[in-house]
Amino acid sequence: MTISPSEYPTSEAAILRERLSRLSAASLRINESLDFDTVLQEVVDAARSLAGARYGALTVSGEAGQVPHFIVSGLTVTEHRIFWDLPEGRRFFEYLSMVSEPLRVPDIALHLRALDLPEFLPPVPLHALLVAPVRHQGQGVGVIYLAHGEPGREFSVEDEETLVMFASQAALVIANARRHRDERRARAGLETLVNTSPVSVVVFDVRTGVPVSFNREARRLADALRNPDQSPEELLDTLTIRRADGREETLAKLPLVQMMSAGDTVRAEEITLIAPDGRSVTALLNATPIRAGDGETDDGAVESYVVTLQDLTELEELGRLRAEFLGMVSQQLRTPLAAVRGAVSTLLENGAELEPAETRQFHRIIRDQSDRMRRLIGDLLDVARIETGTLAVAPAPVEVGELVEDAKQRFLSRGGRRGLEIEIDLEPNLPPALADGWRMAQALGHLLYHVAAGLPLGSPMIKVSAGREGLYVAISVAGLGSDDASEELPRRLGRFPQVDGDDHGGDAGLGLAICRGIVEAHGGRLRVEYDGPDGGAVFTLTLPAAEWETGVGAADPTMTAAETVRSRGAAQERLRVLAIDDDPQALRYLRDALWNAGHFPISTGDPEDIPRLIREEQPHLVLLDATLTGHDGLSAELVLGILEAANAPVILVTASGQEEVMAHALDLGVSDYLVKPFSPSELAARIRTALRRHDDPHMAASSRPYVLGDLTIDYAGRRVSLAGSAVTLTPNEYGLLAELAVNAGQTVAYDQLLQRVWSPGRRGQRWLLREVVKRIRGKLGDDADNPAYVFTVPRAGYRLGPAQDA
Repeated sequence: MTISPSEYPTSEAAILRERLSRLSAASLRINESLDFDTVLQEVVDAARSLAGARYGALTVSGEAGQVPHFIVSGLTVTEHRIFWDLPEGRRFFEYLSMVSEPLRVPDIALHLRALDLPEFLPPVPLHALLVAPVRHQGQGVGVIYLAHGEPGREFSVEDEETLVMFASQAALVIANARRHRDERRARAGLETLVNTSPVSVVVFDVRTGVPVSFNREARRLADALRNPDQSPEELLDTLTIRRADGREETLAKLPLVQMMSAGDTVRAEEITLIAPDGRSVTALLNATPIRAGDGETDDGAVESYVVTLQDLTELEELGRLRAEFLGMVSQQLRTPLAAVRGAVSTLLENGAELEPAETRQFHRIIRDQSDRMRRLIGDLLDVARIETGTLAVAPAPVEVGELVEDAKQRFLSRGGRRGLEIEIDLEPNLPPALADGWRMAQALGHLLYHVAAGLPLGSPMIKVSAGREGLYVAISVAGLGSDDASEELPRRLGRFPQVDGDDHGGDAGLGLAICRGIVEAHGGRLRVEYDGPDGGAVFTLTLPAAEWETGVGAADPTMTAAETVRSRGAAQERLRVLAIDDDPQALRYLRDALWNAGHFPISTGDPEDIPRLIREEQPHLVLLDATLTGHDGLSAELVLGILEAANAPVILVTASGQEEVMAHALDLGVSDYLVKPFSPSELAARIRTALRRHDDPHMAASSRPYVLGDLTIDYAGRRVSLAGSAVTLTPNEYGLLAELAVNAGQTVAYDQLLQRVWSPGRRGQRWLLREVVKRIRGKLGDDADNPAYVFTVPRAGYRLGPAQDA
């Protein structure tokens, strides 16, 4: 149809109205969401639709140190990835991202040649190009790119004008979406910080006195006081508060509304919350009113009230243990001091009447007891270093026999009972231990002294034995000849070990605390067991076994390929360790300790960052704080997700007294745990041991998959399939099945399975084996009464496949 000259204005107006209509629709479309990623995709889709382009793209600058966002429209996922990965394409986009004015190019190839830029071959045909910068308040936000794929088709001036107008609208929308995302992240970070805080936080509405929000610790505190059928709000009406001055106030008689409307601020007041049935919690109270207004003045009405409560139960228990410990130490110091004072008084008052031999005897008493006090003071300093995590050790390969002999001589030189026989039994071909010889002799000496002090007079014997336990060397000390050795078992082996009775001379807890601290600084453990009615207490400490020279470039046939690479490349590439902790101070300590130990630390306090960091950084090991998911228990989903995504050992970092959390984590597949506070040397030792266990050469003995009927175990990929279908197993389930496969056809003893798959400390826990075997059979469709794969050998162990001659 031909348009007459008189119709030109009407036609142009219609075209303009149509363009404005499409521009308005596109602007509304990109304003429908505040989600940052959604907005970016809507912007590039709308721009492409406005100009009728075949392809569209948008680059938006990222945060500091982050790569730009690259969003496309009209490309498949594969084409998108190829486009961004092309080196020539990146240079082209870098050039285009610098333009400050709109750019309209009829032929991209000619344009590149004119600029002397290298030609690139994109995964799709590109001919005409239209580029418009996206600017907000004079600052560059990003760039919109549109392209035609058909030869001869170009963008018009009207397309350019429309895109420029749209880019100005998109700049404001992108800026708002980015601000909304940043605010949401800040709010989520604050909520995470409050929710994972070890302090209870409750926010009350002043008008109603009802709590409007409370964190996880507040829920735990309420659960400790309320009945199962009682809500937290109902609990408030029944609580009695005992103030620091002794006054008791019942919240039912003194409404919260009245208390909070006064707007009083409370700072660090110790109170006791008492439930009707007598249960109580002592806490440190802080309360702050939140007033209405602009925040610059304090004369507004009180709208809400923030109350924080810090549970003092653990601090009180720790204080009680410290008091008992200090009482024990002071009693031990008074004994030699009294002997010295008595000897000095005798010499001063009756020195002229004493025979020379008697005088020398008193001098010896003063010397010996002074030496005893000096050793006790040195032990106290060691305990202080252990408590603060500053006990330094320098592990090196040392023969276990020499270590035991040095400890025996130290024990005798420190006044060990004369005539006490010490029997030493070492397993043949025992590998050296990775230990600081002087420190470990000190620890063993304390252990010998503790066991000897609990033995009766006569001719008893101490037996020291050593053997191999997986990746560790285990040294056990047992007293033989005691009629009632069971009474000498410590009540606890925590930070301040306690022993019933006075037979140990008062320093049992001190010696055990030093022994435990030194052993854990080496990456080992100290445990105590009762060896039957005729045996007694058996103390066992474990140390990492030194199986090869650790110098760079050393080679050993027992090393896996991963260990060889790490050993030879240690000087060039640090092992990447992902540290996850929501405590900034703890995270800073971990980063410094990891770097000083020769590792490359990657840290985060946000659980949402974990998948991305594992995917991008591929860490060799993960350190996970047990309180990251709060105080209501460790998240099995989080731990299993990390183990599956990282395919690397995980070490749990816990606080003292979290034995249930440790046991739960070990059952899930965690390699080891660290108890705060710990020294950098203990951290380094735990990491070495966990990496060695993960790359255990015995478990990777066969590079070829194991096949039994429909069952296939791929050692290299750590995968299990049944009739071609993948079987999902937890790390411990796979470890148990792989251990049985390595010994296929032969019976593997219960304790050997517990030792190889879990740790030496799990020996004797056959219930754990039964539970895991039951789960494996369920996933393999194996019948326990008529098994095809996993066979139970009564009173012996388990076997995979038909029995074979050993």
